[in-house]
Amino acid sequence: MAYDDAGRTAPPETSSGVPAAVLENVFDDPAHGEPGRDRIAVHVLWEFVLLAGLVAMAWLLWREDADALRGGALKTLLVDVAALGLLTLAAGLSLRAGAVNLAVGPVALAAALHFAEQGDRGMREALLPALAVAAAAGLALALAVVVLHVPGWAASLAGAAGVIVYLERRTGPVAVQGDYDPRRSALYFFVGFAAVAVLGGLFAAMKPVRRLIGRFRPVADPARRRGVAAATVTALALVGSTVLAMLGGVLIAANGDGQVAPGTGLDWTVLAVGTVMLAGTSAYGRRGGIFGTLFAVCLVVVFLAWTVPHGWTVSRWALGGAVLGVGLLVTRLVETFGRPRPAATVGTGPVRPARDGALSGGWTMTPAPEPADAWPSVLPVRQHDTPVEAWEAPRWDNEPRRWDADDR
Repeated sequence: MAYDDAGRTAPPETSSGVPAAVLENVFDDPAHGEPGRDRIAVHVLWEFVLLAGLVAMAWLLWREDADALRGGALKTLLVDVAALGLLTLAAGLSLRAGAVNLAVGPVALAAALHFAEQGDRGMREALLPALAVAAAAGLALALAVVVLHVPGWAASLAGAAGVIVYLERRTGPVAVQGDYDPRRSALYFFVGFAAVAVLGGLFAAMKPVRRLIGRFRPVADPARRRGVAAATVTALALVGSTVLAMLGGVLIAANGDGQVAPGTGLDWTVLAVGTVMLAGTSAYGRRGGIFGTLFAVCLVVVFLAWTVPHGWTVSRWALGGAVLGVGLLVTRLVETFGRPRPAATVGTGPVRPARDGALSGGWTMTPAPEPADAWPSVLPVRQHDTPVEAWEAPRWDNEPRRWDADDR
């Protein structure tokens, strides 16, 4: 048994056996990471599948009803994409932060009812109070999650229950007041949503940003706090998620058929969360794609438009449940093939496994290395041990004898 003195001055190691300096450069979470960086190839491949499905669905819609993709119908379709896109961004932002906001649906429906009632007072008078209430509600939700350090789904579900109490006060549909028509700016809404979705995906694909956004994601004991940075980012994500849901509800009301029916709004939550998971965002948080949100939202909206010529009535509960089921499979796909590749090396040197028997102060109980001697440890044994006289050694025969001249 020997003590490794080198371990006393070596940099600290984590449970993976790799020095902390190396972890900081190659791990997504230096404290509890896996060797290597998250792989993006699985997201790219899945987004190609979503794009192919969107093209096929758009072709089917064009074959059934070509007018749905031109003129006023196309503008309505683009606003629908932007409205569902805002809800999906709201769910995706909180999901990437590791604290999914299940209140996005009730918040969107409450905002739609508020806009339907107050829309005749003007956009500014209708939006500002709703914006203030949404920001305050999001802040209260964020404080509950990060201060108490409780799961986001549980806290947001409690918040959703409070919003549903407000929604249940309506007993019948509410007619939309005012004459604001979002279809006049349909292209701007669509481009704005697409830009936010794609740029947000690109930004979150950067390793430091992805690590920061997903730091609230549990890595060991879920009840352990993840630090001030994780709490701050998660709080901002929940506030932004609530505000985005409110804006999405306003577009839903303004682009509707003139009435907003009361309900719980949880069907919108299921559809939004299912769509963002279908886009490639992991249900565990942190991991996500780039174009997936844009393609998934367009696919869902085009599918709903395709059912209209057939006379089908598709419930949001049914569609949301189906999309959520597929999203769970996508999460398993992303978590399996998106995690760091189990390589034998990290950086320039091999990854050393964690050593057992480590003592305090860096001393380790490791076997002493075998000395690399230049000489064999055991001398060869002569088979015939015949004594040799010193005067008869060959070296004496090779030297000239000085007394030869006197003997002649």
